[in-house]
Amino acid sequence: MGNYYCLMAGLPDITLEDTKRRVSIADLRTELEDTLSDDDKKVLFYFFLKNDCTNLVKLLKNPQAEVDDLGNYSMEQYVDLMTSAREMNFNVHRFPAFMSEFARDYAYNKDKEGYFAEDDMLYKFYRYAIETCPNKMVRQWFKLNLDITNILTAFLARKNGWNVADYIQGEDEVTEMILTNNTKDFNLTAEYDYVADLVKIVECEDPVEKERKMDAFKWLWLEDRTFFNIFSIEAVFAYLCKLDMLARWDKLDVETGKETFRQIIENLRGEARVPEEFVAKAAHVRNLMA
Repeated sequence: MGNYYCLMAGLPDITLEDTKRRVSIADLRTELEDTLSDDDKKVLFYFFLKNDCTNLVKLLKNPQAEVDDLGNYSMEQYVDLMTSAREMNFNVHRFPAFMSEFARDYAYNKDKEGYFAEDDMLYKFYRYAIETCPNKMVRQWFKLNLDITNILTAFLARKNGWNVADYIQGEDEVTEMILTNNTKDFNLTAEYDYVADLVKIVECEDPVEKERKMDAFKWLWLEDRTFFNIFSIEAVFAYLCKLDMLARWDKLDVETGKETFRQIIENLRGEARVPEEFVAKAAHVRNLMA
């Protein structure tokens, strides 16, 4: 895994309350193609693969749908994948197997009551990334997102009196605790520190505010994991994830959003995430590399 001093030093600092992105994911991707090692390109493949998964679901629902060009594959390749999966009933080797299997099974699943193609694909993507990505931090990122999805879904199901087991996906320690505990937090707080933050987020009544708090939580998770590796492939991946979050908020009331995000970040930081001596050390490292 490489260290990308010039690349990361040349990127503008971004914060969750930024009103405008100063670099686009597309532009950064072009630069990364010429900068990253082959091994590190394999890591970022997983970042863009999520867009491929979204595109595949869109095209299975509507072959004329517009797709996001920030995936790994072209329209011709999507068509190849779907045609091969449907007509020849095998997995095209150059695509992740779960995508071919999803395309093959979609016709049988799409009309089933309670089946949501987007949710099914997202779960399959998370499992694939967790099981196959060569980078530990990136695997942890996708595991975090899967766990958060299941935890928030469990809270929502319980609140509405639904059977929690009908909405949880996967078999791991988190899902087992959700399905076997009746306490307010499914006893997850005792095992996972971040669940206390999730409980607070769930209690937020405003859905937009809730989404902002969730992004702030994830933003800080990425910062914590790259604090001492600011020129690494992990930092590059984290930067892309942050740009992706900012892209989702571009059309909101930016001034209101800016102040709200700043307050959320400060509140979360106030819960003692990084010791002050670590902050000073990181600043010293940055100055030496400047």
